[in-house]
Amino acid sequence: MHPHLNRRQLLAASTLALAAPALWAATEPRRAARLPAVEVWKDPSCGCCQDWIEHMQAEGFAVTLHDSGNTAVRARLGLPVRLGSCHTALVGGYLLEGHVPASDVKKLLTQKPTALGLAVPGMPVGSPGMDGPAYQGRKDPYDVLLVTKNASGGDVSTRVFTAYR
Repeated sequence: MHPHLNRRQLLAASTLALAAPALWAATEPRRAARLPAVEVWKDPSCGCCQDWIEHMQAEGFAVTLHDSGNTAVRARLGLPVRLGSCHTALVGGYLLEGHVPASDVKKLLTQKPTALGLAVPGMPVGSPGMDGPAYQGRKDPYDVLLVTKNASGGDVSTRVFTAYR
């Protein structure tokens, strides 16, 4: 073999080996930055909340869990009881109440509307976390609501963000 060819090949391989970690490091934080961490408050004995958390993790969200119930945090964040569910979460400055699909959370974070967040009141069967084997494939219709504060600072307003039928 020609000695210059081997040196060139060695130089090219060395350069690539040195550049690869820098290229990976430059792209990895951007990917992680697109999905902010989710902080969740739930009752310690709620299984469907844990199933929702696993749904969020499977979709790429890191989750911090507080097994202390969600009533106090829901009230502190200004979400009326009528829009409540079994768990409350915060992500990217937005409130998430109940079994909100990860796809809607990603849509919310992309669109960045002026809003308190998203809510799925109650516990609709077929929503993420309420879709396990015990429900035998049943899917009830439900709406993911965009929750906004009223200008007067009192109650909140809602509109359908996504309808599942």
